[in-house]
Amino acid sequence: MEKAIEIKNLCKTYKNGRGIDNIDLDIQKGDIFGFLGPNGAGKTTAMKIMTGLMKPDRGDVKILGHSILTEFEKAIYNVGCIIETAEAYPYLTAFENLKQFSRYYKDVDVGRIEEILDMVGLLKHKDEKPVRFSLGMKQRLGIAAALLSRPKVIILDEPLNGMDVEGMINVRNIIKSLAEKESTTFFISSHLIHDIELTCKHVGILYNGRIINVDSTENILNSYASLENYFVSEVERNGRI
Repeated sequence: MEKAIEIKNLCKTYKNGRGIDNIDLDIQKGDIFGFLGPNGAGKTTAMKIMTGLMKPDRGDVKILGHSILTEFEKAIYNVGCIIETAEAYPYLTAFENLKQFSRYYKDVDVGRIEEILDMVGLLKHKDEKPVRFSLGMKQRLGIAAALLSRPKVIILDEPLNGMDVEGMINVRNIIKSLAEKESTTFFISSHLIHDIELTCKHVGILYNGRIINVDSTENILNSYASLENYFVSEVERNGRI
């Protein structure tokens, strides 16, 4: 199997002593990987390093064989992401926002913009401005922007934030379909354990800045009633909840 993401010995410590310590992870091409952990465990820190928004103290991340530290442009070329919150220009329409983003890519035309708006359920709102959007709709627009250039690796930090059930199901179906049909690799962090259970093929648990376990969702559900039960037992084994 080809590796899409290789994380080696990744470390970052903040002044308050928190951060991440010695993270090692290999994510195969076409996998949907769920990154689970309590708030403050270090999920966003790891993802900021993966997308070049922050430098690690030690270690490296390779995306499709390219180091984020020494070959940043090549590494990030095939990556789409949302880190923390999906940002948009509030006074441009949904369509104009994506048109703005499309300037960075060679082969994104009007047809592609409309296709992606349709995919995330925003086509009928394409001429509306995000300033009037609900949190869930802003999130959908952010996901549309992340998918726009047909990236091979998509990194999503809390992608279902503020979404209603219909939105969650829609995004889950998009993720599964792209992984299956186009071998797109997803790295998704969330504290919505149930949704990770329904979406992801593999799960890694981050606790106090360290990876405490990685397993396939199938294996976990063979041994535990739910991903939540597994998560609670792993965290209890490694410290207090």
